[in-house]
Amino acid sequence: MNFIYTVIGYPLGWVMWACYQVLHNYGLALIVFTLVTKLILLPMGIKQQKSSVKMALFKPKMDAITKQYANNKQKQQEELAALYEKEGYNPMSGCLPLLIQFPILFGLIDVIYKPLTHILRFGSADIQRGIELATKFFGPDSAIVKQNVGLRAENLIFKALETYPEFAQQWGQGFADKIAKFDQSFLGLDLSQTPSLRLEWLLLIPIISGITAFLLSRITMKMTAATGGDNAAVNGMSKSMMLMMPLMSLVIAFQVPAGVGMYWILTNLFSMAQSWYLNKKYNPAEMLEKAKAEEEQRKETERAERAELKKKMASGEYKNIEKEKIMTQKELNRKKLAEARRRDAEKYGEEYKEVTDEDLK
Repeated sequence: MNFIYTVIGYPLGWVMWACYQVLHNYGLALIVFTLVTKLILLPMGIKQQKSSVKMALFKPKMDAITKQYANNKQKQQEELAALYEKEGYNPMSGCLPLLIQFPILFGLIDVIYKPLTHILRFGSADIQRGIELATKFFGPDSAIVKQNVGLRAENLIFKALETYPEFAQQWGQGFADKIAKFDQSFLGLDLSQTPSLRLEWLLLIPIISGITAFLLSRITMKMTAATGGDNAAVNGMSKSMMLMMPLMSLVIAFQVPAGVGMYWILTNLFSMAQSWYLNKKYNPAEMLEKAKAEEEQRKETERAERAELKKKMASGEYKNIEKEKIMTQKELNRKKLAEARRRDAEKYGEEYKEVTDEDLK
């Protein structure tokens, strides 16, 4: 896991470093950094939104197959696979954006938790020496050392500088001076400090973090419902997460520097803005209604063409079917399936797949 944090965090760290070099303010750099990373992930969010709508469109057909072959799991899987093949749909396409986003999120956490590495650009050996020295000052069995391990280890150096004046001399006055010049203030708040229950402005960071996490969870639940997410188990889990995530944000924000809580607030706010944009641009209800109307129109066109073909054949207009190259039912199905796939490929940004004879069996 540390490997993923480091590999993804390193390039993102340069983005954060560039933001700080331009703005010279940690709070403003956090805002720009969060916005940039959200814009990078936006195309994946769009693809995921479209995939969710398409999945909702297929759900009635999938449910019918699941119910029909409830006692034959093998046949059930075969029929579902045939449905996906016929419609040109990949059920894993909606998971791909999430699989890409998770490593990026790990990298973001690494950047936020390690300002000495990614912003001040201290060497890893110097940072490790500072962590070991701070551990000696506090004592290896102290609560503060146990709370600041792994990704949070750099926070131990900040704590030692605040608590022990002699720590700077033993670690290196040059490092301490650079940290002292590191402006981590924003709107009068010192984002290097860890919030506590004392009645001070810094207390707002964990509270706002929990509130924004709760609001984001509610918005996410509404969007899931809008795409036909009526699964009771999934909805029950979503409601549990809606309560757990804000609570976790609130508790953890009291244990890390306020800059981390500030990042969570910004992420939640930008995520809500992204959800609003996606819902406005790619409204699930409207997209579902449009897709259903197109599906019905396609079926109506097929019925009309079949009726017209039968009428012409009955009237004797086509006496020599092979000579006149009258479309057989199989060719008609091939054409309609190809048109449906082409429309879906254009609408959902997926690769168009040619219709084969296997698809028409």
